[in-house]
Amino acid sequence: MKINGNKVTSLHDAIKAHVKDGCHLSIGGFTINRNPMAAVYEIIRQGIRNLHLYAHSNGQGIDELVGAKTASCLEIAYGGTGRFASTCIRFRKAVEKKQIKIEDYSNYQMTLRFLAGAMGVPFLPTRSSLGTDIIKKWGFPVEFRQKNSRLPDRKLVELENPFGAWCDIKKVVLVPAVNPDVTIIHVQKADFRGNCRIEGLTFADVEQAKAAKILIITCEDLLDDDYLKNMPDRNQIPFIHANAVVHVPYGAYPTACYRYYDYDPIYLKAYAEKAKDDKQYHSYLENTILNKKSHRDLLDSLGRERLEMISADKNRGYAKNLDRRNPVET
Repeated sequence: MKINGNKVTSLHDAIKAHVKDGCHLSIGGFTINRNPMAAVYEIIRQGIRNLHLYAHSNGQGIDELVGAKTASCLEIAYGGTGRFASTCIRFRKAVEKKQIKIEDYSNYQMTLRFLAGAMGVPFLPTRSSLGTDIIKKWGFPVEFRQKNSRLPDRKLVELENPFGAWCDIKKVVLVPAVNPDVTIIHVQKADFRGNCRIEGLTFADVEQAKAAKILIITCEDLLDDDYLKNMPDRNQIPFIHANAVVHVPYGAYPTACYRYYDYDPIYLKAYAEKAKDDKQYHSYLENTILNKKSHRDLLDSLGRERLEMISADKNRGYAKNLDRRNPVET
């Protein structure tokens, strides 16, 4: 039966249609949780370049996009993968070698920037970063901003409270809105039209989704037309924002997807070691990503036992008895 408003497509086609060289791209997730990794790998396979990336506090997804040289600019609050890399390794190398332009904001500021974009306003006020160098130090110089009409003229604006002495707050910081060309998020449940239900913490994914001109959703479960009508208050993103829906089980792997699977400490530990060495990293890119036709091929190369190891306990939402400190591949 054909469903009116069906937005289901393949991952290859969704990326091919919407993620172009030079586009402004936002990806969801937080450090090693619910990064849209299947989509990240597909972007790398398609050889897309010169992306202007936005993220809240991402980890594995941003590191691999930067490491594969898909990006020329990045605006972010934090990039790290916890105990595997307190600062993302390829991301750090690219910054140190001046291979990428980066501008940093506080976590709250990035959330507000996406929220402003979702609200359709040019900026929002906050007190976050008052008295810090986040305001003073810009990653994008004035000359670069002047040449790029997609960038605000200033990173942040410190403003005297225009409403007088009716409260004790004397100054605020204005943060500019973000409106990506494309946002990609991975969710637990979506239907054919693009209604989404995220289980657990949403991070800044909802704001990122609503701020974008194009929204690509990858999901663990693709549901029929009526399922998400039950308890609709649990649906954070309505179909009106969605442009493409892709069914990709384990679409966040090797990061975690709450109530479905944990992060894979074996993969992330091995990745961190390879990412430190340029030669090993390029071999990783070739063998693990570029030589695989799809995310399913990558998962098949790992084997069922590996995926069972990270399977989440439904009550806890994460894997029980997973050795996170000294993971060893069996």
